[in-house]
Amino acid sequence: MPEISSFYGIDIYMYMNEHQPHMKEELLYVVNAEYVKDYILRLTFNDGKVKLVDFLPLAQEGICTKLQDMAYFKSFRLDPWTVDWNNEIGFAPEYLYNQA
Repeated sequence: MPEISSFYGIDIYMYMNEHQPHMKEELLYVVNAEYVKDYILRLTFNDGKVKLVDFLPLAQEGICTKLQDMAYFKSFRLDPWTVDWNNEIGFAPEYLYNQA
């Protein structure tokens, strides 16, 4: 079962599936992510659009500076909604969608 977060995810997901099964189709989320080069990922969204997102500008402050480590950057994975790094760094899919 996909989780939105390890604390709230199951409750939110169960509510969506049981009470509003159409809701996930209305929300924007990342369905695929591929490393391209440097700090660029090719993200495919559930609306079918494919966007190249350069994460280097996003990796300049706070915990996001960890993304400057290329090995860490390449260790991304997809959670049910977006790209995630070790459950520490993630960006709202709508934000990523508008970055490209």
